[in-house]
Amino acid sequence: MTDTNKVAFINIKIGEVAPNPEQPRKFFSEQAHEELTGSIKENGLLQPVVVRPIEGGKVPYMLIAGERRWRACQAAGLEVIPAKVMEGASDEQAYVLSIAENVNRADMTIMEEAGAYADLKAAGWDPVKIAKQFGKTETHITWRLGLLTLRPEVADMVDKGLIKNNLAWHIAQLNPGNQMIAASRYVRGDFDSEADAQHFANGLKKVEQQTSLTNEQPPTEEEAEKRKAAKAKAKDGLGKAEDVLIPLLEDLAKKKPEDLAVILGDDLARHLRVVTRLHAKVQMVKNMLSKAQGIQRAMEAEFNKAAVEVQQEAAKEKREAKAEVKPEGEGKPKPVTKKAVAKPATPVQRRTGAAAKSTARKVPAQKKAEPTAQAAKKEEAAAAK
Repeated sequence: MTDTNKVAFINIKIGEVAPNPEQPRKFFSEQAHEELTGSIKENGLLQPVVVRPIEGGKVPYMLIAGERRWRACQAAGLEVIPAKVMEGASDEQAYVLSIAENVNRADMTIMEEAGAYADLKAAGWDPVKIAKQFGKTETHITWRLGLLTLRPEVADMVDKGLIKNNLAWHIAQLNPGNQMIAASRYVRGDFDSEADAQHFANGLKKVEQQTSLTNEQPPTEEEAEKRKAAKAKAKDGLGKAEDVLIPLLEDLAKKKPEDLAVILGDDLARHLRVVTRLHAKVQMVKNMLSKAQGIQRAMEAEFNKAAVEVQQEAAKEKREAKAEVKPEGEGKPKPVTKKAVAKPATPVQRRTGAAAKSTARKVPAQKKAEPTAQAAKKEEAAAAK
C-alpha cells in the first residue's frame, strides 16, 4: 500500500457493497457458508469486510476482501455491516489484498490459486516477488503456475482433490492427450502409489521427447551379448537374494529385540550397520525400478496408441480406395428404353377380329382338326372321276 491510501472503519449498508468481479476465488463451500451464516446470526460479524470507493458504479463500494463474510451477512439478514474502507487503492493493490486473504484458505482451490498468481505475473510480477508478497517459496509459485497448462478435464480432477498437487504438476508437463491418459489411469487406480503414477507421467514425457518409438538403433552383436549377460547376472543376483537374504531377514524379524541383544552379542552393531546400508540401497533400487516401470508402461501406452492410429489410418485408406474403384459402366447414363405403344384398331379390324373370335368359339377344335368319314369318301370319289 502507498502512503496516499486512507483507511477508515465505518458501518455501511450491505446493499451499498458490490462483489469484486476479479475475485480470485470462484468456489465457495456451501457447508462453510451455512456454518458462517449461523455464527453471524448468533454473534454478529466479528471481522469487518474490506472495501474501496468506486465512482460511477451502481453502488458506492466494491469488496476487496471478505466476500464470504459479505454473502453470509446477506443470508443472515443483516442490513448494515462493519467495513474497512480503503480510499485510493488501485486495482492491482485491491487484487493483491484479495489474494492475500484467500491464498492460505483451505477452500481456495489449487487452480484458483494458480490463476491468481498468473494474473500477477501478467501484470509484471516475477515468481520471486509473488513468493515474497504471500510468504511462499519461489518453487511453490513456479509449480502452481505450471498447473495452468492442464487441460480443463484434468484441472477439474485436481480441483476436486482426485489428483494431488505434486502429481498434477508432472501431468501438466505432458501434451493434452497424454495428460488425459495419465490422469484417467491414476484416478481409476492403475497404480500402487502416487510415486508410481508420477514415474509413469515422467515416462510419457520421455517418450514425447523421442522422435519415434524406434529411434534407438538396433544393438550390435557385442552389445546384445552384454545385455544378455547383464540380464542373467541380475536374475542370478535376485535369485540369491530370494534364497539367502530374504529368509535371513525374515528369521531376524521373528525374534524379539531382547533375544537379538543376547544372540548377536558383539555382532549386533555390525548387523545394524549392514541392514541400514541394505535398506538404503533397497530404497534406491526400488525407486529406480519404479521409474523404469513407468517408462516401460509409457512406451506400452504410446505403442498401443500408435497401433490404434495405424489401424484407423488403414481403415480410412481402405474406405477411400473402395470409393475410388467403380464397377465398369457405373456412372454412365443408361439408355432409356421406350415401351412400344399399340396403335388403336380401325373399325374394320375390330369387326373382323370380333368375327374371327366368334367363329373360333362356335367351331369345336376337334372338328377343325379331324375331317369326318363321309367327307373322306366324297373326296376319294371325286378323285376317281
